Amino acid sequence: MSGKNGVADEPCRWETVGSEQRFEGAIIEVRTDRVRMPNGGKSEVVGRDVVVHPGSVGVICLDDEERVLLLRQYRHPIGYLLWEPPAGLRDVKGEPPWRTAARELAEEAGYRAREWHTLLDACTSPGMTNERTRIFLARGLSEISADEDDFERIHEEADMPIAWLPLDDAVAAVQRGAVHNPLAVMGILSVYAARATGFRDLRAPDAPEW
Repeated sequence: MSGKNGVADEPCRWETVGSEQRFEGAIIEVRTDRVRMPNGGKSEVVGRDVVVHPGSVGVICLDDEERVLLLRQYRHPIGYLLWEPPAGLRDVKGEPPWRTAARELAEEAGYRAREWHTLLDACTSPGMTNERTRIFLARGLSEISADEDDFERIHEEADMPIAWLPLDDAVAAVQRGAVHNPLAVMGILSVYAARATGFRDLRAPDAPEW
């Protein structure tokens, strides 16, 4: 498999000779796989811990003034309030990713979008988890009225401030190390690159998954 320039990731699975579950939680589980490594022709079996994750989606919203929508959300593992795009878990079986993204945009930010594109696909931390994320670009935005918005925001999603940041300012915030959420960093820089080509190379919202 190769891209236009000859570079593309390839599916591959080295032999797993055994697996042991270490933890099972509400969202993730952790297992240790015993993987046979080629090791230059000398086969060796080693342990590799894997965080099993359902996958995620993110939404970079770009309005008519070329501003990006960000939410500030508490993230307990790192002890920070992070500025992030609307995002969520792929926790509804069989739901297309762009519909999950549209639902998260409505629930977290109170917006809907008329125009959707697939912006990028990524592994969040491939050395430790199988989580895959797809980030979408949403344009043609309209706010959902209070009468229509019946989603109950609780826990980390309660009282999340919203900011509309000019795209150039968002890029500058990433570059100076002020924004750390990976979906925000990847999405903002990808939208900035896509704008330079008039968004013409973006994929459809229902583009095949990798």
